[in-house]
Amino acid sequence: MRRSLVATAAVAALALAGCTTGGNSGTSSTPTSGAASPEAVAYMDKVCGAASEFAKIEKTAPKFDAGDSAKLKADMAAYMGQLADAFTKSAEGLKNVGPSPVAGGEEAVNKMSETFTSLGAVFTDAKTKVEQADANNATGGLQAAGEAIAKLSELADPLRDLKDVPELQKATQSAQQCQAMQRLNVTPTS
Repeated sequence: MRRSLVATAAVAALALAGCTTGGNSGTSSTPTSGAASPEAVAYMDKVCGAASEFAKIEKTAPKFDAGDSAKLKADMAAYMGQLADAFTKSAEGLKNVGPSPVAGGEEAVNKMSETFTSLGAVFTDAKTKVEQADANNATGGLQAAGEAIAKLSELADPLRDLKDVPELQKATQSAQQCQAMQRLNVTPTS
């Protein structure tokens, strides 16, 4: 049973690593012709700054010690809490970026905020399940942690909701905070 506990947690950590540190494929869906307005660039600086908060917060994966199930459980609960806090902080930041200078921008950012809010709730629920689970039962809380981490695929492209707002997509090329997101490897890759 301990082996399945460690395997479940390892799968969860690998899933997270693939979603949050994936490299940029070198392609972009961002338009390249013309320049975005300074207002759109300033707006996207705010959006990318808020959206990237989840990547800036320290999220250290638990160390897997096959001999200490209780420690693994405690570490996984703390990890779920870190992720919940990070996504909640990003969602709140997105809610506060203000009005978009481009039609459709606010709707796109609201969708982004809803995604972050949803992920925050998923990780909060997973943390609760991990805390309540028997450390020797891999089908309990640690399975919930793995399922929560699998939901990170929803965030493979945190700016995907901007696809219908070309000027804001274009603005991501000039916005400093969006460039910082690229350095964090959390920007669109297709």
